[in-house]
Amino acid sequence: MLKILGKSSSINVRKVLWLCAELDLHYEQEEWGSGFRSTQVPEFLALNPNAMVPVICDSGFVLWESNTICRYLVSQHNRADLLPDEPQARAIVEQWMDWQATELNNAWRYAFMGLVKNSPEHTDVAAIRVSAENWNRRMAIIEMQLSKTGAFVAGNTFTLADIVIGLSINRWFMTPIDHPVFPAVAEYYERLSERPGFRLHGRNGTP
Repeated sequence: MLKILGKSSSINVRKVLWLCAELDLHYEQEEWGSGFRSTQVPEFLALNPNAMVPVICDSGFVLWESNTICRYLVSQHNRADLLPDEPQARAIVEQWMDWQATELNNAWRYAFMGLVKNSPEHTDVAAIRVSAENWNRRMAIIEMQLSKTGAFVAGNTFTLADIVIGLSINRWFMTPIDHPVFPAVAEYYERLSERPGFRLHGRNGTP
């Protein structure tokens, strides 16, 4: 039985939970992280020295980093529709996954921590404004890409790229900043909402 360690409200845990819904994969979940069991205890640090969620335990195999976990599960269950075998098609999906983890996440972090998490370390109004502006610039890139594909991030079909980008778009909508009008993003959000996994772990999840 696959075990997922991490609280359900975490955006990175939600990637894995949504993917499990897409794969119709059964799992056990333990709630770890802020508000639940501390990730700083030796028991957890032995699994992930970064003290971050999610972590999976799969028949004794331990893995951390959410995007890597998603790649692993898709490959294990032979879902080439979600992560293609063909090198160029696969590279496009992974390009957007890596961009989400680096460029997009780094853009929204300060604004989200200040405006949603009410972090005392993220109260600088100017820094929040800059973060929101940077976030919107990255969202404009997504708008442009979706306008080209007319469907999903990496092309005509749903892939892993849509799981990681879709959750980030949910976070964008849920954060109280100025939101430029992005018609393709809005249509894409509704398109994702047709998927039960996104309705459960994305749109109705805690941002």
